[in-house]
Amino acid sequence: MRHILKGVAVVLLAAVSVGASAQKYTGGVVDKTVAVVGNEVIMISDIESEMEMQKMYGYQSDRKARCEYLEETLASKLFLMQARVDSLVVNNDMVESELSNRIDMLKSSLGGEEAVEQQFGKPIYKLRQEWRSQIEDMTLTQQMQGELAKKIPEMTPYDVQKYIEETDPADLPVVPVQYQLSQICIYPDREAANLAVKERLLAIRERILNGEKFSTLARIYSQDPGSARKGGELGMASKSIFWPVFSDAAMALKPGVVSQIVETPDGFHIIEVLEKKGDMFNARHILLKPEYTMEDRQKAFGTLDSLRTELANEAVTFELAARFYSEDPATRTNGGQMADPYSGSSYFEIDQLKPQDYAAIKDLQVGEISEPFESLDNEGRNGNTIYKIIKVDKILPSHPATFENDYDLLMRQTKAALQQKAIDDFIDSKIKTTYIVIDPMFEDCVFEREGWYEKFRKSE
Repeated sequence: MRHILKGVAVVLLAAVSVGASAQKYTGGVVDKTVAVVGNEVIMISDIESEMEMQKMYGYQSDRKARCEYLEETLASKLFLMQARVDSLVVNNDMVESELSNRIDMLKSSLGGEEAVEQQFGKPIYKLRQEWRSQIEDMTLTQQMQGELAKKIPEMTPYDVQKYIEETDPADLPVVPVQYQLSQICIYPDREAANLAVKERLLAIRERILNGEKFSTLARIYSQDPGSARKGGELGMASKSIFWPVFSDAAMALKPGVVSQIVETPDGFHIIEVLEKKGDMFNARHILLKPEYTMEDRQKAFGTLDSLRTELANEAVTFELAARFYSEDPATRTNGGQMADPYSGSSYFEIDQLKPQDYAAIKDLQVGEISEPFESLDNEGRNGNTIYKIIKVDKILPSHPATFENDYDLLMRQTKAALQQKAIDDFIDSKIKTTYIVIDPMFEDCVFEREGWYEKFRKSE
């Protein structure tokens, strides 16, 4: 992954396009209808297009994958038909955003618009039309599923208790070991480190302006391992997949001109644009990140060691020390108590902890405080260097979920099970009452739902 990518999570929505029912030739391959669901059809080209997309992203596209995709698409058509009956409205902003993300990622992956057209055998405007229709259909399908899920009422303790009684104990969740932790953090001198890295980068830029090759210096100095070995070259890619400040700087450059220093959450860059084409560009960059000295570490560790001694002697409470000394604003006001930035929970499972943090506390008992160690905060993509000590406030051993101790977890699982049952019941009911025909070429597929097997067209 390139260091200056925005980290956009792109969902590759399944293709559920509506094709013509007549057979036709496309690219020398016979296209045909392989299933009809009400007034919706599924073409063999729909399935092969999805398989092509899966291959591009490293997934298998064998017979089993085709069968699984066909069953998913058959079910999605049932939701789509009901969504139209219920007059659900497409979220156009979400559709356009997903469409842009899909095209941008494909252009970046394949090397430009022409490469995408060649890969799919169609002009980009045609692909946009088809994919927009597919994404609109998928949006309606997801909305319909959401409508079914919303009909499930809020869970009561009775519902949860009934779920526990009716569920095989082996199927109830096992709660892993959980930790409640507090921390005191000290940052290194970031201002001095930023100034030092800028001076290094300016010196490299000066060498380039004096005739040294950008690519050679990128191989030697750049801290972006993905591009450094290629002389800093990123490849032709859409500007939307980079940090905006990086894209803006690159798009403003003329080819061959070296930028001033550009700061992103990944560090500091200088950029040279090689080629621009529409909203895409190919550029070289050199990335340097702030580096901290042994003096920074020793100074922070000395302060933390002194605090740890005072805490051990009960001269001050951990909560009070955190409020007064910690430099982490997210935990300082809570007396150092750590919380998951996504869920807000004060309990952490092992895989929710940073490796450095877990290594420091894994052998500690409740009430014990770690030695000072180096870790990362939660800022940016990769985090910034930070020095800390951690106190173990509580340890909840691994255990099967119980009504008394894990009610919230079981309540969520109960509701999820009822929502899934509502969706399953909808599909099973619609299979029985909807006109569905499946081509015999898929008779050897192993479907999850028995109802599909009754829908194969009889061979003549």
